[in-house]
Amino acid sequence: MSLFAKKPMVDLLAEAGESGKGLKRTLTAGSLVALGIGAIIGAGLFVRTAAAAAQNAGPSVTIGFIVAAIGCALAGLCYAELSSSIPISGSAYTYTYATMGELLAWVIGWDLVLEYAVGAATVGIAWSEYLNNLLVNVLHWKAIGYAWCHSPFEVSPVTGEHGIINIPALGIVTVLSLLLIKGTQESAFVNGIIVITKVAIVILIIILGWGFINPENHTPYIPEPAVYSDHQGIGHNYGGVMGILGAAGVVFFAFIGFDAVSTAAQETKNPKTAMPIGILGSLAVCTVLYILFAHVLTGLAPVDFFRTTGKEASVVVAIDKYMPGYEWLGKLVTVAILAGFSSVILVMLLGQSRVFYSMSRDGLLPKVFSDVHPKYKTPYKANLIILVLVGLFAAFVPGDIVGDMTSIGTLFAFILVCAAVIILRKTEPNLPREFKTPWVPVVPILGIIVCAAMIFGLGWTNWLRLFGWLAIGFLIYFGYSVKNSKLRKK
Repeated sequence: MSLFAKKPMVDLLAEAGESGKGLKRTLTAGSLVALGIGAIIGAGLFVRTAAAAAQNAGPSVTIGFIVAAIGCALAGLCYAELSSSIPISGSAYTYTYATMGELLAWVIGWDLVLEYAVGAATVGIAWSEYLNNLLVNVLHWKAIGYAWCHSPFEVSPVTGEHGIINIPALGIVTVLSLLLIKGTQESAFVNGIIVITKVAIVILIIILGWGFINPENHTPYIPEPAVYSDHQGIGHNYGGVMGILGAAGVVFFAFIGFDAVSTAAQETKNPKTAMPIGILGSLAVCTVLYILFAHVLTGLAPVDFFRTTGKEASVVVAIDKYMPGYEWLGKLVTVAILAGFSSVILVMLLGQSRVFYSMSRDGLLPKVFSDVHPKYKTPYKANLIILVLVGLFAAFVPGDIVGDMTSIGTLFAFILVCAAVIILRKTEPNLPREFKTPWVPVVPILGIIVCAAMIFGLGWTNWLRLFGWLAIGFLIYFGYSVKNSKLRKK
């Protein structure tokens, strides 16, 4: 059988039907919007904004957010059509299987591991760093010892102490994985509380910080093109068009939440109407907040601040230094960051388990990944395996893994989703579509172009890492998946 054999649409729609062995449908449109906001507002807003301003675009990072949002909106329209037409867990993997065949479906499924598993571990490590900030600056307790919140490959530049294990990162991944096993509805409820808290704090920063904006920090708004070398000696295109594209690729990490929404299609009560609302609604809310937040943050402090003093804790330090009298807000931000990181990890772990669930149902991964708990109706074994993998990564790998790899993996997935809409319109013209992407093929083609431009802006080092990751995936596919594919056996 051809490597590009497609999964029949009739099989996909049959899987979407209710069955005693299937996933439990508990999510509504509102909970999907909250789920998306939970993933979107987190590491991207509080960390990647400052990184993109320092390395790529300066004040024009807001334009980078607009470019990233345009790419997400174009891809989001395509996601909305596909998720309402094919309401199956698996996100871009499922859509690619139906339109472009098994090999490309495997490629995108493996690629999504970068987005979810690696992303969850990376955010877990950042969560550990901010926990110490909370303990010392907010609660005025003693910090966790360096050895117990860093990997064995890290050494303190101050004391020379070696790390042993990152216990807080392992702990948060464990707690959230067990919450997901208990049930998606319970996870969505906890996520909803977190979302309300951190969105309120983000709005506070925008309103209160607006009066402290220094116009000099926004001049020039688009810096002249140059090359900036960071502390690791890596060069970045700074200023001009390439700087804005680079910033768009960097902050794109902040927009991946609405993609995770589509992985929960099989657990949604009315996916044909709820999925488009969840995807586009969460994207719209967060885009507005992101642009306003980036404008305020870059107006509070000069670019050099983000390169030296601020770094990862830029938001908190900027408030403490440039907003006198609002130190309490900096403490609230620390709480919001921890809450935000928690909800990001939660949604990423949810997305990863559902992608593996779909790939296992198709025989491309072992059956253990699709075993559903008899009581909770969740893929609990997949959650436990992912807990071990992500937990080991979070506990023993250094925290300097950049979000750029997550961004490039997601952008690649978006390109295939946009292409899938065009193909499916041709091959399945009579497929019921509750939501239709407007102006096909113009919108999908524009989505492909914008996402490809952001990949271009991320630079050749990230292209090489993506190719290396895909090479490992091909070894697994030809070693296991080809022999066990249910489509091939059929």
